[in-house]
Amino acid sequence: MFVKAYSASVVGVSAITIGVEVNLSRGLGMFLVGLPDSSVKESQDRIRSAFENSNFKMPGKRLVVNLAPADVRKEGSSFDLPIAVGILAATEQVSSQHIGEYIITGELSLDGTLRPVKGVLPIAVAAKERGFRGVIVPEENAPEAAVVEGLEVVAAVSLKHVADMLNGHEPMQVARPSVEALSNAETLPYAEDFSDVKGQENVKRALEIAAAGGHNVIMIGAPGSGKTMLARRMPTIMPPMTRDEALETTKIHSVAGKLGAHQGLMLCRPFRSPHHTASQVSLIGGGSNPSPGEVSLAHNGILFADELPEFGRSALEVLRQPMEDKKITISRAKYTIEYPANFMLVASMNPCPCGYYNHPTRECSCNRYAVHNYLNRISGPLLDRIDLHIEVVPVPIEELNTKRTGESSAEIRKRVIAAREIQSRRFADCPGVHTNSMMNSAMLRRFCPLSPEVAALLNRAIERINLSTRAYDRIIKVARTIADLDGKEQIETGHIAEAINYRSLDRDSWGR
Repeated sequence: MFVKAYSASVVGVSAITIGVEVNLSRGLGMFLVGLPDSSVKESQDRIRSAFENSNFKMPGKRLVVNLAPADVRKEGSSFDLPIAVGILAATEQVSSQHIGEYIITGELSLDGTLRPVKGVLPIAVAAKERGFRGVIVPEENAPEAAVVEGLEVVAAVSLKHVADMLNGHEPMQVARPSVEALSNAETLPYAEDFSDVKGQENVKRALEIAAAGGHNVIMIGAPGSGKTMLARRMPTIMPPMTRDEALETTKIHSVAGKLGAHQGLMLCRPFRSPHHTASQVSLIGGGSNPSPGEVSLAHNGILFADELPEFGRSALEVLRQPMEDKKITISRAKYTIEYPANFMLVASMNPCPCGYYNHPTRECSCNRYAVHNYLNRISGPLLDRIDLHIEVVPVPIEELNTKRTGESSAEIRKRVIAAREIQSRRFADCPGVHTNSMMNSAMLRRFCPLSPEVAALLNRAIERINLSTRAYDRIIKVARTIADLDGKEQIETGHIAEAINYRSLDRDSWGR
């Protein structure tokens, strides 16, 4: 007897449909074909144990299971459940009437219970796009799949439970999305708040500009001056994600297996903080079984690189391409995978090896060559791609003791959201462009015309500081964001002057 069920395999952040073909014929043995890897081949032993502990019978005939298309490599344990259901249908222990209407995925334990698997959200999206009635998934994965509207998500706890539902002995246990409305995302609680920060008004202003325009930013200052504290409060002033952004971000975390149990749509923008010992692969993704790296897990959010010069030089250089292209392409001999990587880089560093260069009260023990060489651990091309350079000075003890609170994150966030709305209208006819930082040269000419007075000021600064063409463009982008926060249609001299002031690490005088 021949039966065909359906499952799916995740490639990048999307899924392709896999046909699970089961055929019974004369003979003995079970044969699994269709380019399965070791974890898929091991499903035979898990299925046999699950059958025995669920009171099902394995057929005493020749059993061939083909995972089609046969030229696509099948990886992972998610094929356990569809193979088991296909065998049950072929041996008439389960009705095959509705099997073809669902994409089935899940890992089997030896006692027949179901364990969660990675990539359920992309699989659910693919099921809807390909016209399936729904998906059958482990109960812990159900909230994740239920965020896809117009799709029946059946939550199962065991192989026996799936069989009973397909046989009509139990009603289909359809999961319902249990996430807050994205319109309420502005009120999500955070443990940190900018009101806790004493002083540092110039730094908070720069971080507000960075959040409003999606600009990369680096903070340089002595140990204990508040760089990490300020960076960890960045998510509290970021605008809420749109539904498309939330769905795309959740898909990446689903593929990487980073979603918690029973978690649905991600509402908070991701904040990733890899350690400076991170490898290239952990940052950009890939590996023998490719998975997203930190730059993709930070998609639509923040990648925080604390102590930037301590990262390996090769690890830092791999950030350059995704900072420009907003995506990562993993190329191998037989396949190419693309992961989105539209992140905002927030970095911090000490000004010198001892950490006290330019400190107002403590003396630096480093000579000028040590200071210069420490900064040179960050290459010029990478530094060029960072829009705002901020010097963080320690807050005086008198100001730390004051009871006065600073401006709250909610108040700053309102201004950031207002600026983002201006940009949304500006780039309405520019697909894939959402913030000022994403403008190309043609968009700069269209949306950022400079008056002769403003252009003259910028040209003088460029000649004096000896900036690159890329830095020239980025100054204009930052000035455009400052003008948006100011509610101005045109970039004025004050806006361009403030943007120029945020290029301190480009100046030849630094560290000399």
